Amino acid sequence: MKLESLQPTGSFKVRGFFAAALTLEPGQLSRGLMTVSAGNAALACAYVARELGVGCRVVMFDTAPKLKAEGVRSLGAQVMPMPREVLYEWMRTRGWEQEPETFIHPYADEKVMSGHATMVPEILDDCPQVERVLVPVGGGGLVCGIADGFAALSLQARVVGVQSEGYPLWTRALEAGGPVSLVPDTIADGTAAPFDALMFERLQERVHEWVTVPEGDVRAAVRALATDLKVIGEGAGALTYAAMTGEGHAQHTVAVLSGGNIDPARLSELISG
Repeated sequence: MKLESLQPTGSFKVRGFFAAALTLEPGQLSRGLMTVSAGNAALACAYVARELGVGCRVVMFDTAPKLKAEGVRSLGAQVMPMPREVLYEWMRTRGWEQEPETFIHPYADEKVMSGHATMVPEILDDCPQVERVLVPVGGGGLVCGIADGFAALSLQARVVGVQSEGYPLWTRALEAGGPVSLVPDTIADGTAAPFDALMFERLQERVHEWVTVPEGDVRAAVRALATDLKVIGEGAGALTYAAMTGEGHAQHTVAVLSGGNIDPARLSELISG
């Protein structure tokens, strides 16, 4: 398992936001940073902005986990909460273009994806004979970045996208050949991104295989990670552990545990069953 839950801010997202922010011109950076997020990208953007000494505002679902919203504020950033449909419309109309800060897209930015690709050499250090990598998929930036990382090294590891049956957006869209409308009903809130036409094309090209995990298995995986392995994983992070333990995986499989930012009350509820 690749424990990205141990990164600063508790998820893989800091990789991509540092990669994108460090390519900005001084004038762009001095305007401050902005992103939109269910939580982990918001935390990463706020952390990177603080480390680089600039301001930050983030647009978040008004239903975002309290722990994540409080974490963003504790890093010195401002939170702009929006209802889900309003937020989706803000993204569709590129509302960030009317804001003063420099916007970093949480998953569709190629520089963000290149940051996520830095995970690949670390995976190879731990498991040089890796054959399959299980990756949770929300917006798609992580799985595309990992696929690009292996391709850049001319390696043939199969990149597997994992989603919950509570929000199987991309598996349904790929089956339908285009956009589908789904309402998230999953504890894997980090995967609750909307359909994006550009990411749809990228996922078609870069992901070799898809696995959909029953929602009950995701909940059980959070519990098993904590009680058996002493690892804290949020719903999205636990997806790949659920997939790995449920399929009789090949010996050389790596599961990316993308984050560990779970509300303590939710974690307690899941551990108690």
